[in-house]
Amino acid sequence: MSKKVKVVLNREGVRQLLKSNAMMSACTEEAKKILNKCGPGYDMDTHVGKNRVNAMVYARTYQAKKDNLDNNTILKAVGQ
Repeated sequence: MSKKVKVVLNREGVRQLLKSNAMMSACTEEAKKILNKCGPGYDMDTHVGKNRVNAMVYARTYQAKKDNLDNNTILKAVGQ
């Protein structure tokens, strides 16, 4: 027979983890991988928000914006 297990999260600990330097490094690394797949004209940004670390890759130049609009370049890079 199996016993029921109750897991109680330490909310403050989870909050600290989501805003930690380790999480920032992990998000930056993933954003760089995506950025490298996109090609020239794309850029990335990472910052600590209200609840967690945020990372984004975006089209910076007109050509990259057009490329992303026509080909979903960023979305495809995330999926690879």
